[in-house]
Amino acid sequence: MIIISPYKSLSLGLIILGVGCISWALFGRGSSYLYSTDAAKSHYAFPTVFAQELIKLKPDGFIDIKTDQSLYLDYPAIGDKFGSLTISALDKVLPIIQGTGDKQLKKGVGHFMQSLLSGEADNCVLSAHRDTFFSELGNLRLRDQMIVETAAGKFTYEVRGARIVDKDDKTVIMPTDQAVLTLTTCYPFNYIGSAPCRYIISAVLVN
Repeated sequence: MIIISPYKSLSLGLIILGVGCISWALFGRGSSYLYSTDAAKSHYAFPTVFAQELIKLKPDGFIDIKTDQSLYLDYPAIGDKFGSLTISALDKVLPIIQGTGDKQLKKGVGHFMQSLLSGEADNCVLSAHRDTFFSELGNLRLRDQMIVETAAGKFTYEVRGARIVDKDDKTVIMPTDQAVLTLTTCYPFNYIGSAPCRYIISAVLVN
């Protein structure tokens, strides 16, 4: 009968724990490589396959916040829930919150305040976290429809394209010549840590 000293057992346990920690660290580095910016932008990383229609951008850059008084008599204050986003293809009805800070994105889909409101003839930008409200955004397909409902009415948008851009890409929030709905979330969807890219859905107002 072999008796193992408790000290030897403890040493063996620490060795096993150390090996496990090293293996986990190596796995983490491997995962980071697999989900690098280049990999995220590759054809094989794209979660859906459909025709892309890039938003036509104005050359004059950003615009000031403005509203059509015939649509919106009162501009929502930051933190206000002022509408809902219905995505039938994903079986979701999501609250729309004014602002895209941490507090707002915990409550719902955030409206980027330097973009216009839904229904106006410009770019309305909505953002949400990839692991909460926009976790299934990659399942949308070309021609899927979404409804934004606010005090101004119901506005139906149709998906016309999707793309992956760098996290610092500002073209997604640029003004447009028509009523456009832009949905943004971090990408890749299963990335651990701060994601290097953004997944963009572009839709146009059809009703």
